[in-house]
Amino acid sequence: MQFKQSSKMADVCYEIRGPVIEQADALEEAGHSVLRLNTGNPALFGFEAPEEILQDVIRNLSRAHGYTESRGILAARRAVAQHYQGRGLPEVGVDDVYLGNGVSELVSMAVQALLDDGDEVLIPAPDFPLWTAVTTLAGGKAVHYLCDESADWLPDLDDLASKITDRTRALVIINPNNPTGAVYPRELLEGMLDLARRHQLLVFADEIYDRILYDGEIHHHAAVLAPDLVCLTFSGLSKAYRVAGFRSGWLVVSGPRQHAADYLEGLGTLASMRLCPNAPAQYAVQAALGGRQSIEDLVLPGGRLREQRDVAWERLNEIPGVSCVKPRGALYAFPRLDPKVHPIHNDERFVLDLLLREKIQVVQGTGFNWPRPDHFRILTLPHADDLDAAIRRIGRFLAGYRQ
Repeated sequence: MQFKQSSKMADVCYEIRGPVIEQADALEEAGHSVLRLNTGNPALFGFEAPEEILQDVIRNLSRAHGYTESRGILAARRAVAQHYQGRGLPEVGVDDVYLGNGVSELVSMAVQALLDDGDEVLIPAPDFPLWTAVTTLAGGKAVHYLCDESADWLPDLDDLASKITDRTRALVIINPNNPTGAVYPRELLEGMLDLARRHQLLVFADEIYDRILYDGEIHHHAAVLAPDLVCLTFSGLSKAYRVAGFRSGWLVVSGPRQHAADYLEGLGTLASMRLCPNAPAQYAVQAALGGRQSIEDLVLPGGRLREQRDVAWERLNEIPGVSCVKPRGALYAFPRLDPKVHPIHNDERFVLDLLLREKIQVVQGTGFNWPRPDHFRILTLPHADDLDAAIRRIGRFLAGYRQ
């Protein structure tokens, strides 16, 4: 008997770790060195976790042998609640916080608890593809609203409004944005939230990069701007605190809870079904949020992340036929390949050919639900010299590449 994948998998893709990675693994097994510019994993590029976080986890290992409360340990949830109280959400309490095995698990839980078959979720294009994948797996329909590259990748409010139907249940806001690096101004967020208000939509605010900001950019929490809306804010320790492997994330519920009592009951059921988040990583949360925010040294002028962002942006724009909007936040750049100069018809084929020839792994733009094969995403995590060399190699590859 042949066992086949569920039909629900037909429209599910996650190209950040898709088929190309299998070829990259094979190259490494054959003895080649592959520069992995596909996944935002700070540890691979020498970014170390703050020592106080590691020490707190170590000190508490003897207390982390058993299951915790399904939402997470009280001290960690209190630290998260106090963090958002200090940022303009005074009504958030410990019972509004769910800890998770990374934000990814919490996104899946939040979407599964909301959608019936055929319900729609508004998701940006380009997106972080997890949102589209979990919406599809939940039986829903991902409806992509366009972000405008000519406007620094900010969402097009008219396009967003045109995509709302009587089946729309939620609006996803990814800010700072992965993959584009856009940081949304207050006025734009208020416009997006007003649409959610008028159409009675739940708001999912993916804010995992809220501390990784450049050039004096300011991050505005969607939940703070719309206290009258039910909003689920997602964040965690993976990026700003450089402990991606801990899988330590959180979800915060804000707004009029009475409007969402039944939904939150379902969310609580799903939290209980997984028993609890991994216990040791929960002990990293209080130390992270209560300690010195060392990410600031990395994103200010002279900081390593800021320097790498600058080098990536400058070198990409030096390649003939390539243009790149300057990322204002996060850890990525999303350059465009001019079809008149680089007529790419299959961007997965492009990234595979680049991998085979140059041993550099990037991700094709269509992997982020961008509708045309004319973009790719590159990490800005490697050292500036390594980025400089890698992007120059990409430029040389493109100079002679044809499909």
